[in-house]
Amino acid sequence: MLEVKDLHSFYGEAHVLHGVTLTVRPSEVVALLGRNGMGKTTLIRSIMRLAQPQVRGGSLHWKGEELHDLTPHEVAKRRIALVPQGRRLFPSLSVTEHLTILKPASAKDGWTVERVFEMFPRLAERRHHRGNQLSGGERQMLAVGRALMIDPELILMDEPTEGLAPVMVQHLESIISDLGRTGLAILLVEQNLYSALSVADRLYVLETGKVVHEASADAVRKDQGPLMRFLGVH
Repeated sequence: MLEVKDLHSFYGEAHVLHGVTLTVRPSEVVALLGRNGMGKTTLIRSIMRLAQPQVRGGSLHWKGEELHDLTPHEVAKRRIALVPQGRRLFPSLSVTEHLTILKPASAKDGWTVERVFEMFPRLAERRHHRGNQLSGGERQMLAVGRALMIDPELILMDEPTEGLAPVMVQHLESIISDLGRTGLAILLVEQNLYSALSVADRLYVLETGKVVHEASADAVRKDQGPLMRFLGVH
């Protein structure tokens, strides 16, 4: 579904991604691992065609279509959704308003407000609370729910477990696994190796803007040594 080939991205003259190549297949959860500053968020922003960074080489194909000349909203219309790092909610909008801003509450097809509330019962309880009144875990649930409202075929998740309590991390892992089983493709940017291993089918490691390691999750579970060395974990 998604094919990134020899991608080069820049912030001004700073060359951040140096020929990144990866794929995400239908119904597959792919984890992108790496330490801070390795280019993971830059890759996500490049795929979504945000104003920064600038893509100056390589290709981005979604189901055979080149994304390079599209705007972010045109990418979203291709049913590619983003769960951004830091959640990026509107402080003054309620939970329900965050969900209905993308689709009317009366919608009956695909993902609906009630279907999101079934997946996240806590959000149903907090439906009238504003974004700035939610806990970190609740904000993350809402960020995922908001992304689902465009009926995506691919979700890009940027550090979804960042800053969450362990119990919330486990809950989110369960949600990601459930979404993968529905046929949704997911590209998951993560620093938590064990969280990534619990949900991913395949993993890539990004180091100084380059993919330096690719493996199936099963292979890594059997032998974590090579991945640990790339991540600097002992």
